[in-house]
Amino acid sequence: MDEPEWRNHAIREDEVTIRIKKHGQMLTDARMIADEAQWNDLSDDRSPQQVVNTASLPGIVGDAWAMADWHYGYGFPIGGVVATDIEAGELGGSISPGGVGFDINCGVRLLSIDLPKPEGSNLKEMARRLFNAVPAGASSKGGWDLKKHQMDQILSRGAEAAVDLGLGNDKDLEAIESNGLLESEERNVSERAIERGMKALGTLGSGNHFLEVQVVDKIVDQKAAKAFGLVEGGLTAMIHTGSRGLGHQVCSEHVEAIESKYQKDGDTWHAESWGHRLPDRQLAAAPIHSKEGEAYLDAMHAAGNYAFANRSALTERLRRTMRKFSGGDTEVNLIYDVSHNIAKIEDHRVHGVSCRCCVHRKGATRALGGDHPELASRFSGVGQPVLVPGDMGTASWVLAGPKSGSNQAFASSCHGAGRRLSRKAARETINGEKLITDLQSKGIEVRARTPRVIAEEAPNAYKDVDDVIRLTSQAGLARPVARLTPIAVIKG
Repeated sequence: MDEPEWRNHAIREDEVTIRIKKHGQMLTDARMIADEAQWNDLSDDRSPQQVVNTASLPGIVGDAWAMADWHYGYGFPIGGVVATDIEAGELGGSISPGGVGFDINCGVRLLSIDLPKPEGSNLKEMARRLFNAVPAGASSKGGWDLKKHQMDQILSRGAEAAVDLGLGNDKDLEAIESNGLLESEERNVSERAIERGMKALGTLGSGNHFLEVQVVDKIVDQKAAKAFGLVEGGLTAMIHTGSRGLGHQVCSEHVEAIESKYQKDGDTWHAESWGHRLPDRQLAAAPIHSKEGEAYLDAMHAAGNYAFANRSALTERLRRTMRKFSGGDTEVNLIYDVSHNIAKIEDHRVHGVSCRCCVHRKGATRALGGDHPELASRFSGVGQPVLVPGDMGTASWVLAGPKSGSNQAFASSCHGAGRRLSRKAARETINGEKLITDLQSKGIEVRARTPRVIAEEAPNAYKDVDDVIRLTSQAGLARPVARLTPIAVIKG
């Protein structure tokens, strides 16, 4: 098999960054966070090719990025960050549903729990109660049954609407990215998408989604940890989920609408009406000020609002369960809630020039500086909490954005450990039932609907999260604050 062309243009920029110089259809360079060990372990060339492909998006500014947890995805790699100038050309730079993904506003929420670490039978009992209280799996069974007017409010007002329904409190809102609200006016969301969301609020879903109770294993930045409300030995809970079937439906419909504008033309895909040429149809993008671009942006915001509300509803289940478990008024406080599948309109400086950008983050987390006006005052001079789940047998991390200013990757960081095995490969090589027993021997209680999910999400299926954090820190994208180790895991 011939070497892919991008290999002829890849150079090592520093110890942790590979630069792929502009060539072919690329409009900018591409940059990938990887040290020699990770790069030499590259067994699948598809991810670098995807980063190269994203550098051809019309209106792109700066470089196309892949965070340290990069792996293969739909069109864009997971871990991909690409910004386009919304004022480029007649109709603005492009927006691509593939640059967000099918689980719109999939994200992570971290909470502190004012309880001592449970041991032995108490730990098992806590895990049992959480498993019974938190609906998990592919179906929407067990979700809140919303009325149509309540659903309309959630699509328009996000986490604030959830608070009005008793699913959260006002204090939570300042600890949610964008205060849990994305502007959506027309709500270009189909009846089918709404139908899929009506009964799913407050459900985890399946795949890599989870609720995890953790212990703060180590603190490496005391000032930031104090600002975040983290103490060594303290108990935390992490919720990882998104917009469920509603978000998937929104993405599917808008992908179909935008892809229909493209026709195969030799080695490229051509949208004649927009003058777009792309190397991969899965990159299909619309000018942001076109009818199709505006419709997708609005629908994405509405689905994002649903995801914020969903994590709020799951938080309420967690709070109620912990109070019943402790027999008292246990405090469960929100530390932060971040999205890692979203496109957002932001102001950045690119090569010294101000840009109003559409920043696509697919499997990447914002890492705002401590002087950013969007952040609550307690993060001033510290930086935004960056939540990085690892795997259920190892650890997760809390990072912080810069103390001030922005990093070079459009204020972005990694979002997880990143897969090293496909789900199929994991199922074929890992025994889920044995893994549950092994994790229990380490003091980690795992509850799941099926052992198959456990095999797919096994620690060996993921990269070493500590390595990912080290690379992210060395690249200057975010700095480590605290390491969290799991003691109870609820999976679909």
